[in-house]
Amino acid sequence: MLNLGKYLFAIPFAVFGVFHFMKADMMAGMAFGSPILVYISGAGLIAATVSMLIGKYDKLATVLLAVMLLIFVFAVHLKSASAGDFSGLLKDLALAGAALMYAKTTAKDASIIG
Repeated sequence: MLNLGKYLFAIPFAVFGVFHFMKADMMAGMAFGSPILVYISGAGLIAATVSMLIGKYDKLATVLLAVMLLIFVFAVHLKSASAGDFSGLLKDLALAGAALMYAKTTAKDASIIG
């Protein structure tokens, strides 16, 4: 049953990644007006999901995922938080923490980063 948690954590990132490709023009305003950054972050989300699901380079992937989410906290969500909407900031902050916990406790492949 606890192994289910890995899938419940990983799968939404794939969905978020697909949304980045489907709605790049709409999301570009949050990414400094650049759809390219939206595509890159979407690819990163999908790559992290694949890595977690197959267990290859999953420690590196989840640490990089946490870094990306923390960048989102400060570069994307901080502005809306200053206007009173903390939902995106808190979501990405919590997911970054969970990604770091995954890297520490669940990741199987520590071949690149120990």
